[in-house]
Amino acid sequence: MSAKNRKSVLFLCTANSARSQLAQALLTHRAGDFFDVSSAGTHPDTVDVRVSKVLNDLDIDTHLLRSKSLSEFSGQNFDTVITLCDEAQAQCREYENATQQLAWHLPDPKSRQESHAFTKTLQEIDDLISLFLAVEVPQLNRLNLQSSIPLEIEPTSFYKCLTDELRLKTLMLTHYHGELCVCELMAALDEESQPKLSRNLAVLKKAHIITGRKHGQWVFYRINPDLPQWIKTVIAQTTRHNLSMISDSINTLKLINDRPNKDKFCN
Repeated sequence: MSAKNRKSVLFLCTANSARSQLAQALLTHRAGDFFDVSSAGTHPDTVDVRVSKVLNDLDIDTHLLRSKSLSEFSGQNFDTVITLCDEAQAQCREYENATQQLAWHLPDPKSRQESHAFTKTLQEIDDLISLFLAVEVPQLNRLNLQSSIPLEIEPTSFYKCLTDELRLKTLMLTHYHGELCVCELMAALDEESQPKLSRNLAVLKKAHIITGRKHGQWVFYRINPDLPQWIKTVIAQTTRHNLSMISDSINTLKLINDRPNKDKFCN
């Protein structure tokens, strides 16, 4: 999209040191072809070094990030102004030169009393940006502008899911085939109890390791595409080096003649 057709967005916060910097970098990374993105602060301060760290971990460009005063944009028009804290919203409740104004109230990661505060703030911003893009970019689904932020899953939560053989084989088979429904898994695993299998699928879904989509009367399951790369690697390597665990199941699926028809996953 040409520069003149791109819409302008200003992220506004108090210090322009964390939340607004994360939002500027992330929206630029995800949809820079559609938006000219800026950020500013009502009382600007130095950009927190942890901003660059969490963005660089995801290969998101940070070289243009610097703390700026709102006065730098005096008289400039914006299609959208988004405040990210209560103080900025209170001071700029009606930004004079904005076509629309949104308020995303997020806690300051610098004062959050929890581990990985900047990563969690980035994930929260990413969720809001996904919603913003769905509204502002009608061709979003066709262009497949998906989230850039992988899920944050604690290692203990993931590895607990692997302690049950039924769940482990389910993940291995789903990785191998791409997607499987309950009836296919029951046949492949020689499992007669659908409630038992469904309970274990529910455990995997609750942990965000698999996702399901309904097509007709069937629900198909696959490995969650938003998993962190290290988890995807563990599943892939476990499957590759332990095919003997699921070889009989794979052969069983080959012999099933009435497997449900499958369309590709919808975006």
